[in-house]
Amino acid sequence: MLRPMLAWRVPKYGPYRDVLESADIPEPSAPKGGVVVKVAAAGLNFFDILSIAGTYQIKLPPPFTPGTEAAGTVVEVGEGSRFAVGDRVIGSNIMGAFAERMVVPDSGCFRIPDGMSDAEAAALLINYQTSYFGLTHRTALAEGETLLVHGGAGGVGVAAIQLGKAFGATVIATAGSPRKREVCTEAGADHVIDYRNEDFVAAVKSLTRGRGADVIYDPVGGDVFDKSTKCIAWGGRLLVIGFAAGRIPEIKANRILLKNMAVVGLNWGGYQLHEPSLIVEAHERLCALYEAGSIAPVTFGDFGLADLPDALAALAERRSHGKVVLRMASRPCEGS
Repeated sequence: MLRPMLAWRVPKYGPYRDVLESADIPEPSAPKGGVVVKVAAAGLNFFDILSIAGTYQIKLPPPFTPGTEAAGTVVEVGEGSRFAVGDRVIGSNIMGAFAERMVVPDSGCFRIPDGMSDAEAAALLINYQTSYFGLTHRTALAEGETLLVHGGAGGVGVAAIQLGKAFGATVIATAGSPRKREVCTEAGADHVIDYRNEDFVAAVKSLTRGRGADVIYDPVGGDVFDKSTKCIAWGGRLLVIGFAAGRIPEIKANRILLKNMAVVGLNWGGYQLHEPSLIVEAHERLCALYEAGSIAPVTFGDFGLADLPDALAALAERRSHGKVVLRMASRPCEGS
């Protein structure tokens, strides 16, 4: 007999403050080739806000439980699963993380490295995989090159800074507030530019003696993308991660030709569909980097499951740095 569990639900599309509801729903059962995870920590992503609003590229039919990544302990295994009850895992699925239990297919489930906390694990999967694929498979960042990371204090930004340093690059980061610039420095950035009060194009050219950045990591889009084409090195690679600024930019092909530059995109989810073995390899590499002390996920806030709307607000209003994480045990919800 299925027992009730506490979960957030989206009964209809709309602003998260208006439509999110906390409810008791039946616990899920493990599917064939999958598991049920008792969630200890769940990671928030900006696209969670879009999913709740119904404006994300993948539309989930209401009602649904939002959230795509979580860390915790396997409590039930389905037929053919390679996991066992009691395994500590990081899991991703199209929905279901903002609840006490989450269904995860084996293809989206990975063991947590020894010594890594649940909160760190919830911050590892999507952000670090995204930055890893971006810097390796998409731009082939090489030792000795210069990497410019926009939005350096965000979840993917911190991951890109840490990985850039691990790969032997000189890293320049941009950030707005004093605290966010500190976060970039703590993550390992060699130089941090205050984009609100400095022209980052001029600053990058000055720091690189006029050459420009070999790889530019852009999760912002809009004007930031446009200006980045003015401080990229000859033969550089401009990596498109997302459009946090809201505007999807365009570029004239003659600018690509004149600088012999490449503009490349990254859809990490596409690897899950087309080349899932690469995700397994990436996880193993990231675990090794963590164990070597080369990367360390940065988490933000002390949010429990009941605090999801406030946690989403911190993300939406750009008050956070690193990864916003719900820690399920830190502030128990009524009925949990």
